[in-house]
Amino acid sequence: MASSLLCSITIRSLLVLLLHLSSLSNYLAAKHNQHGYHRHRSHNHSPTSNQRLHQAYIALQAWRRVIYSDPNNFTTNWVGPDVCSYKGIYCATATDDPKIRVVAGIDLNFADIAGFLPNELGLLSDLALIHLNSNRLCGIIPQSLTNLSLLYELDVSNNRFVGPFPSVVLSLPMLNYLDLRYNEFEGPLPPQLFQKKIDAIFINNNRFTSAVPAFLGGTSASVVVIANNNFKGCLPPSIANLADTLEELLLINTSLTGCLPPEVGYLYKLRVLDVSHNKIVGPIPYSLSGLAHLEQLNLAHNLMTGIVPQGVCILPNLANFTFSYNFFCEEEGICMNLTSKGIKYDDRRNCLPEKPLQRSQKECNDTLEHPVDCFQECCVASEGGGAFGRATPFAPALVPAATPLLSPSLAPSFP
Repeated sequence: MASSLLCSITIRSLLVLLLHLSSLSNYLAAKHNQHGYHRHRSHNHSPTSNQRLHQAYIALQAWRRVIYSDPNNFTTNWVGPDVCSYKGIYCATATDDPKIRVVAGIDLNFADIAGFLPNELGLLSDLALIHLNSNRLCGIIPQSLTNLSLLYELDVSNNRFVGPFPSVVLSLPMLNYLDLRYNEFEGPLPPQLFQKKIDAIFINNNRFTSAVPAFLGGTSASVVVIANNNFKGCLPPSIANLADTLEELLLINTSLTGCLPPEVGYLYKLRVLDVSHNKIVGPIPYSLSGLAHLEQLNLAHNLMTGIVPQGVCILPNLANFTFSYNFFCEEEGICMNLTSKGIKYDDRRNCLPEKPLQRSQKECNDTLEHPVDCFQECCVASEGGGAFGRATPFAPALVPAATPLLSPSLAPSFP
């Protein structure tokens, strides 16, 4: 899973300016051979005669003044007006004027710098990429970034940013990749986040609270990772609205409750589903038997009950199925011997009578004597995303007519 995410991230990074800048060849060369690129920069326009590079100079000098620690000397050469020679700063031809160069990318990943982001960064209006992963940056994301109308990727992960969800990202029309993970952001998620045309959303390992927004729709995300937050509430049926694009959904340790909605089975492109370490109850929805592309399924450390259905165990691409630390009482058919299919699995700490390392009879009886009827469970969400506001029913899923719910070969037969 991690390798597939890293691979997709790398591919996105290489394609960013291809999609948004008319001349990318020099930029890509700079990413792989920074010094060689700087030796061949254009001499037709000096930095002082280019107003956009002058604005970039103002912005980057303002930033340098509030960088309080730079142990790896990333910003040591941020001196003078030639910003295209600054380490971690990449220039390319402007989208609207092929005769001038502009600052198109900032890549300071793993620089270990400490400081904050000044408002002057809003002067870098030609930026398509900001990568600030793994530093010691703190404070808030400045609202002035709303001026970055070409920004395609924003990665501020693994820093010390605080405050509510940075609403400025909602105003960035071209944003396609958002990575806020491993910071200290808090409060509710804005529903508008899941209504943006955006490919990847990483907001895991923060302090977000409240509930998952009731209406999920309008986004084109292929990857959504909101693990290790404290959302509470249920996964809304409107998750089905992401069916045409979603490939990886990770909701690990988000305090989810209620039943896993059958609409998860509508996500027919899904390859990774991980809802482990929550408080999900009820059975495995049989609709998951239609996820023909699913490779990894993790339901571990929940309160789920019932049968492990054969329809899931015979999914053609399933390679890893973890359902330990639940209260399942039966494995159907081939589910009892997944090793025969070459599937890695973990079924420990359930209530499976013929399997080792299971729960005690008392633990099983206490739970199984009070079965959950998911059809009677009414999962609600609060208006505005709050966990304890006025309860309103979840928005219905807008399932595309062409979405396959079950593979024909896996559909159950009825007498």
